[in-house]
Amino acid sequence: MGIETAGAAAVPRRSQRRFKQVREVIDALRHGTRRNTRRLAAKREVKQLSDWKDQVEVMVHHGKISVPYSWTVGSTLSKWYVLMRDKGEIWANRCPSCGKVYVPPKIKCNDCYKDMNDWVKLPGTGILESYTVVHYSEPVIQPQEPPIIYGLVKMDGADTAMVHLMGEVEPEQLMVGMRVEAVMSEEREANIFDIRYFRPSAGGEA
Repeated sequence: MGIETAGAAAVPRRSQRRFKQVREVIDALRHGTRRNTRRLAAKREVKQLSDWKDQVEVMVHHGKISVPYSWTVGSTLSKWYVLMRDKGEIWANRCPSCGKVYVPPKIKCNDCYKDMNDWVKLPGTGILESYTVVHYSEPVIQPQEPPIIYGLVKMDGADTAMVHLMGEVEPEQLMVGMRVEAVMSEEREANIFDIRYFRPSAGGEA
């Protein structure tokens, strides 16, 4: 019948196998599963790697990464740039709901979120609302050598202001509220520098 004797007791082989399985389950619960064992081993390995890294001298390499890219300016700004390039004129667009005039033009009104297809020609003159003078050099991003004067210009006929270069003027001659006029580039390429810069106009202070 497949009986083994151990001392005075006789235990069937099937019971022995069952007992062994139960014992394995108990041992697994007591000492953790294999998965937990591998997890603990991994933690010990990470700790060992961390200890190794702490003893290594950290070296730093200073460099620059160039990431050139191109993007579309959209239909509204494309029209604006083409008008400046082909006609040497500065245009804005008007919201059909609130009547606000934007320059540079926008596809939708910031306040009403209405499409803006009503275009308005501007005279190219305006008021200097604020300015700043840059004295440090950053050749990668700056359009010219310092000192660079950036002016916030609110053009006549517009409700918004635009930032652009100031020219034909020294920083100490600038005044908030002075009248300015746009100077268009002779060779235009349909970009923001088709407006070469703004300069003080004959009207002087507003």
